[in-house]
Amino acid sequence: MKKALKWICGIVLGLCLLAVVVIACVWGHEISTIRTIKQMGDNQYLYYMEYKTPYDLDELVEKDAASNAALVEYVVSKIGKGLPIKIKSSQVADENGELNTFNCTSFQAQKADGNGYYYGRNYDYFKNPTLVTLSRPKNGYASLAVTDMSHVGYGLDKLPISFMSKVMCLAAIYAPVDGINEKGLCTSIMALPKMAAQQDTEKHDVGTTVIMRLFLDRCATVQEALDLVNSVDIRHDAVVGSGYHYMVADASGDCAVIEFDKEDGWKTMVVRKSQDSTYMHVTNHLLSEKYYTTEPDPSVGNPKSKSWWRYEVVRDYLSSKKGVVTLEEAQECLSKVHWVDLQWEGSTTVEDTQWSNVYDQATGTLSLRNWNEYEKTYSFSLE
Repeated sequence: MKKALKWICGIVLGLCLLAVVVIACVWGHEISTIRTIKQMGDNQYLYYMEYKTPYDLDELVEKDAASNAALVEYVVSKIGKGLPIKIKSSQVADENGELNTFNCTSFQAQKADGNGYYYGRNYDYFKNPTLVTLSRPKNGYASLAVTDMSHVGYGLDKLPISFMSKVMCLAAIYAPVDGINEKGLCTSIMALPKMAAQQDTEKHDVGTTVIMRLFLDRCATVQEALDLVNSVDIRHDAVVGSGYHYMVADASGDCAVIEFDKEDGWKTMVVRKSQDSTYMHVTNHLLSEKYYTTEPDPSVGNPKSKSWWRYEVVRDYLSSKKGVVTLEEAQECLSKVHWVDLQWEGSTTVEDTQWSNVYDQATGTLSLRNWNEYEKTYSFSLE
């Protein structure tokens, strides 16, 4: 009897060890990544993750996974490896195409110490948890990127606390909304309601946030980013009810806003920072000459989010500083256009500034203020 019991125990132990080996072989990198996820201080809505899982952007681009549904399917196949993992993004519009339209402000300005540039960015949306991801891809540049965690299935009542509840954080590598890489290239996204670009040529299709991951992983300069844009078709998910334009800025001070022509097959339009300017900024209306207007116009932007007002406030502030600012002044500029419980006129939509980021393009560091908590700055570094 004792012999049989020992034999059974040996088999059970062996099977357990085999299971551990299999899990380590199949999900070892994912487990290593999940173990790095941590809450920042006493802020239960701000998290940090070091991404240690290999990913293949070439494979993703070849999949033409431009829609959110197609991207989620791809991500689940990579993370789950056959297991029924579910990721539910908040990015679905209401019948007016306006409910989940985030509205933001970005700028580049010279550093007052003469050593490079600051890249400022407000992300205005609903109150959601925030994730900062450090990635060091084998075939790409290291980067810090920030993700609204509602885009990968989290919310105020669903946080990455337990090991299993952290699994969906792995999808954040494909969902940056702003970031900086080791070469000092910064990028961010701003919404343009009902202007979802649908480029359609023989090129591979790239979705809303994947193009930003490509910028961070593969581009050192603005020109490289523009060349990348011209090598793919950018398609914003029409189900979301919003289009977008992107700002990219590099460590040399070059800066551009990438937009899409809604009247001409969504062809790419580029607005470059003028050579005699020390700063550039963008909010939530088109800047291209064909559409630019100083008066609020819903056909080219989002008046409900006070886009034109924010654009003027940032312009006036940076102009008063001659486009040269300290870190504190860059943060002050963002604070001037932040909002708390903003309610759109004629709508029940209420938004807040989820985070205010200032990236130092010379040092590769990020100074982040979460949820209008302006007395507290969280610091992150590529080093």
